[in-house]
Amino acid sequence: MAVRTFAGKTPQLGEGVWVDPSAQVIGDVTLGPDCSVWPCAVIRGDMHFIELGARCSVQDNAVLHITHDSRFNPGGFALTIGDDVTIAHQAMLHGCHIGNRVMIGMQAIVMDGARIGDDVILAAGSLVPPGKSLRPGYLYRGKPAQSVRPLTQEELEFLPYVAGNYVKLKDQYLAEDA
Repeated sequence: MAVRTFAGKTPQLGEGVWVDPSAQVIGDVTLGPDCSVWPCAVIRGDMHFIELGARCSVQDNAVLHITHDSRFNPGGFALTIGDDVTIAHQAMLHGCHIGNRVMIGMQAIVMDGARIGDDVILAAGSLVPPGKSLRPGYLYRGKPAQSVRPLTQEELEFLPYVAGNYVKLKDQYLAEDA
């Protein structure tokens, strides 16, 4: 695992966490139980903290980072992510808050101070600009991201399903790594 201490802070990994050897998890990072970090993903908590809840999947080449405290950004922007969140390939999350049961699409970008509520799907390639809030229960897409429609019951059920599916897959990787 590429889990590294930085500035005296070592990432904290919950029970059953799997980090691919090519991924990087650095500094003030907490990964909740059953999280998975896939090939070449980077989670860099070097100037502020990053916290992921349970059953989060950070997929290939995703980048998770923060913004430090300065006179330009008083307090800075930590990155906080709830439970059952799927972060797809090449997504970038920077100093934002993500609720529970959220799917971030491939190559989506979520900027400093943005807030995504619970039960949200953010479509591939979307951009959530700094400070924007996405209300719970909707599909969003575009640059900038706009509400498209409320999620269907099937989509609401899909969000914890896909998170659970990645837990099963990472368990296979853990078993093969043993």
